[in-house]
Amino acid sequence: MKVSVDVPRCVASGQCVLIAPAVFDQRDDDGLVVLLDSSPPPALHEGVRESALVCPAAAIHVTS
Repeated sequence: MKVSVDVPRCVASGQCVLIAPAVFDQRDDDGLVVLLDSSPPPALHEGVRESALVCPAAAIHVTS
Protein backbone atom coordinates (compact mmCIF):
# COMPACT_ATOMS: atom_id res chain seq x y z
CA MET A 1 0.00 0.00 0.00
CA LYS A 2 1.12 3.51 -0.85
CA VAL A 3 -0.43 6.52 0.84
CA SER A 4 -0.28 10.14 -0.22
CA VAL A 5 -2.00 13.27 1.00
CA ASP A 6 -3.07 16.43 -0.77
CA VAL A 7 -2.22 18.91 1.99
CA PRO A 8 -3.82 21.95 0.28
CA ARG A 9 -7.17 20.08 0.24
CA CYS A 10 -6.99 19.19 3.94
CA VAL A 11 -9.58 20.89 6.16
CA ALA A 12 -7.92 19.84 9.43
CA SER A 13 -10.80 17.71 10.70
CA GLY A 14 -8.35 15.27 12.33
CA GLN A 15 -10.36 12.14 11.62
CA CYS A 16 -7.35 10.45 10.04
CA VAL A 17 -5.27 11.05 13.17
CA LEU A 18 -7.95 9.55 15.39
CA ILE A 19 -8.29 6.46 13.20
CA ALA A 20 -4.65 5.86 12.17
CA PRO A 21 -2.29 7.81 14.47
CA ALA A 22 0.74 5.78 13.40
CA VAL A 23 0.26 6.99 9.81
CA PHE A 24 -1.18 10.50 10.15
CA ASP A 25 -0.55 13.49 12.38
CA GLN A 26 -1.50 17.17 12.30
CA ARG A 27 0.67 20.27 12.15
CA ASP A 28 0.63 22.26 15.37
CA ASP A 29 0.18 25.64 13.72
CA ASP A 30 -2.79 24.98 11.43
CA GLY A 31 -3.91 21.38 12.02
CA LEU A 32 -3.27 20.24 8.48
CA VAL A 33 -2.39 16.61 7.87
CA VAL A 34 1.14 15.27 8.14
CA LEU A 35 1.87 11.89 6.56
CA LEU A 36 4.08 9.89 8.90
CA ASP A 37 4.31 6.67 6.87
CA SER A 38 3.71 6.52 3.11
CA SER A 39 4.11 2.72 3.07
CA PRO A 40 2.44 1.47 6.26
CA PRO A 41 2.65 -2.20 7.26
CA PRO A 42 -0.33 -4.47 6.57
CA ALA A 43 -1.56 -4.25 10.16
CA LEU A 44 -2.36 -0.56 9.56
CA HIS A 45 -4.02 -0.87 6.13
CA GLU A 46 -7.59 -1.09 7.42
CA GLY A 47 -7.23 2.13 9.40
CA VAL A 48 -5.64 3.93 6.46
CA ARG A 49 -8.47 2.88 4.15
CA GLU A 50 -11.05 4.01 6.70
CA SER A 51 -9.24 7.33 7.08
CA ALA A 52 -9.40 7.88 3.33
CA LEU A 53 -13.12 7.08 3.29
CA VAL A 54 -14.05 9.44 6.12
CA CYS A 55 -11.80 12.34 5.10
CA PRO A 56 -14.26 15.20 4.42
CA ALA A 57 -11.89 16.79 1.91
CA ALA A 58 -10.89 13.55 0.13
CA ALA A 59 -7.29 14.55 0.75
CA ILE A 60 -5.99 11.01 1.41
CA HIS A 61 -5.11 8.81 -1.54
CA VAL A 62 -4.41 5.08 -1.25
CA THR A 63 -3.00 2.84 -3.96
CA SER A 64 -2.04 -0.81 -3.90
